Amino acid sequence: MHDEELLTVADVMARLKVGRSKVYDLIRSRRLVSIKIDGARRIPVDSVRAFIQNQLGEAA
Repeated sequence: MHDEELLTVADVMARLKVGRSKVYDLIRSRRLVSIKIDGARRIPVDSVRAFIQNQLGEAA
């Protein structure tokens, strides 16, 4: 597994240009998949890509 396959909440905040609470809202609403590793929340990069593609599809 590559280091960049799992992102931190801060990484996702930077990629999506949103705040921390929005990232957690997306996780809670299951629009972003995440896992916990010893209490640390990690988001697969593929989940972020899928979210962006879904948003682009809805905007079209």
